Amino acid sequence: YGHSNQLRQARAMGDYLIVGVHTDEEIAKHKGPPVFTQEERYKMVQAIKWVDEIAPGAPYVTTLETLDKYSCDFCVHGDDITLTIDGKDTYEEVKTAGRYRECKRTQGVSTTDLVGRMLLMTKAHHSNIDEDLDYRKHTDNFGKGPKGHSPWTGVSQFLQTSQKIIQFASGKEPQPGDTIIYVAGAFDLFHVGHVDFLEKVHQLAEKPYIIAGLHFDQEVNRYKGKNYPIMNIHERTLSVLACRYVSEVVIGAPYAVTADLLDHFRVTLVCHGMTEVVPDKDGSDPYKEPKRRGIFQLVDSGSNLTTDLIVQRIIKNRLEFEARNQKKEAKELAVLEAMRRLEEEQQ
Repeated sequence: YGHSNQLRQARAMGDYLIVGVHTDEEIAKHKGPPVFTQEERYKMVQAIKWVDEIAPGAPYVTTLETLDKYSCDFCVHGDDITLTIDGKDTYEEVKTAGRYRECKRTQGVSTTDLVGRMLLMTKAHHSNIDEDLDYRKHTDNFGKGPKGHSPWTGVSQFLQTSQKIIQFASGKEPQPGDTIIYVAGAFDLFHVGHVDFLEKVHQLAEKPYIIAGLHFDQEVNRYKGKNYPIMNIHERTLSVLACRYVSEVVIGAPYAVTADLLDHFRVTLVCHGMTEVVPDKDGSDPYKEPKRRGIFQLVDSGSNLTTDLIVQRIIKNRLEFEARNQKKEAKELAVLEAMRRLEEEQQ
């Protein structure tokens, strides 16, 4: 949702948004191992509702040649710093040419932070327990380099506001003739498996209006166990709202799809993926009512990616990720130091 927010801001600066997505090879060279493959990333970026087109295999260093190739007036990046493997600003050329704009970085989120939560696998990240020493100790290892603290890398807290939800929401009411489809789940670490599922559901009707019910953190923890969800309800809300196939989100939807819920939203169809449906607290089937009405449908997304698998990928590459974060931190601190020196010299 941090990436989505950047793309939302970028789209608002112009009329047509082309998003350059790097290859796995480029990312591995400059940053460290990517969590998703390039094919997964192409699909995920294309599914964000503010994106008009993607440029697959975009070079890591943005040049005027790339901008001209796609007939772009300017390029946009967040207000954090992006450096090549040898510590150069990757946007130097376009900045000099005056074809660079900046948008605000989303406070309280980073890939680094999410990777940290997954490596830790503790409940502390979505509860209010500040005293959890193991968590504090780990975040210290994760977000700090050898000699200080970079403002761009570290573990922080995302604070939800009504304004942020409004910015992400489509605000469209269902229209006469729309097929109102309800799907529910955790939608944790919103990924290409979710995108594939929602796209398949979207294809079920000529005029689909998809409502996604998101379960509260405690509910997800009840049926998924371990320390799930990795992302809290606020983070999951924004991630799902950013998807072009979703029209509306129910924040903290009931686990059982009740008659009240179906009537309230005038639901025509209820869909679920091929993952296991865990019974409700009382042992009953949460989809009993839509099944009784004959409006329940299983949808095969064709994808086998799950939140669990992503966590496994992270843990497998754990050492590389920790090294990546510390390297990133060290480069950022070097740049901060250079900027500070420059300021001193100018005084």
